[in-house]
Amino acid sequence: MTIADVAALAGVSVGTASKALNNRGKLRQETRARVADAARQLGFRPNEMARSLLSGRSFTVGLLTTDHVGRFSLPVLLGAEDALGAGEISVFLCDTRGDAIRERHHLSALASRRVDGIIVTGRRTDSRPPLRQFLDVPVVYAMAPSEDPRDVSVVPDEWQGAREGVRHLIAAGRTRIAHITGPARHHSAQVRAAAFRETLAEAGLRPAGGEVMFGEWNEPWGRQAVRHVLHAEPRCDALFCGSDQIARGAADGLREMGVDVPGDIALVGFDNWDVMSTACRPPLTTVDMELGELGRVAAMSLLEAIEGRARPGVRRLPCRLVIRDST
Repeated sequence: MTIADVAALAGVSVGTASKALNNRGKLRQETRARVADAARQLGFRPNEMARSLLSGRSFTVGLLTTDHVGRFSLPVLLGAEDALGAGEISVFLCDTRGDAIRERHHLSALASRRVDGIIVTGRRTDSRPPLRQFLDVPVVYAMAPSEDPRDVSVVPDEWQGAREGVRHLIAAGRTRIAHITGPARHHSAQVRAAAFRETLAEAGLRPAGGEVMFGEWNEPWGRQAVRHVLHAEPRCDALFCGSDQIARGAADGLREMGVDVPGDIALVGFDNWDVMSTACRPPLTTVDMELGELGRVAAMSLLEAIEGRARPGVRRLPCRLVIRDST
């Protein structure tokens, strides 16, 4: 099957068929559609090397991540692949493991493969140094924004997500709400804590126990922290946790203390990590950062940048509250 067969079925010249299949030239939309339909009927796929030479593109992009566990980068990758697959673009996944030397190595390898662009992601939302000085292709930063406002960054709106979680607890009649979260040095912990305080203040409430409890992003900290909270405020009736891991640890700790969830204390997490949120007892109400959508939007933003239509700045995507039995 050749492009001449496609041209004959579509009733156009070989040159017109080539322009339509490679998205070149000034053709009427009906002509492009007719050629595309003929190619589908015949099962024709253009030679990738010829396609690359004609367009000056490799139809590949790199996805660079610091998240070696894959908890955050894999959903982003899947969302990006869904968007890029429609344009028959392949994705190379490179894990830097947070190592600057490994990152340079992967950037060199991606450049040698002539990728059309790169999506950079990671496991945290702290801003990161830009890569512009190492690359001459478009870069989009997903999850962790670039420090340079001239770059294109797509991030979850953690402020909005935290407010949704706290408002849900207030709407359920909870008035003595505590917040247990991760390390104070992390951007996510600070943003979620600030949103927690502001949302309580708007309702005329103060944090139960007096202060936000910063610690670690893990279950042992959740189990330990609930004891501190109930010692400081025995009448606490709700916990907003900075992650699902913390929330699951808190749920275990409360159960060990004979405290009923949600009867005595309602519980909200953050991340909607299935391993934690659905295995929690009871299943956890939590905030979903919609990482698949984040990956899709990052991929579409990269395609725009590749086509010379980059939109610099930070774009924040809304989070979604997922209500389960813990509230």
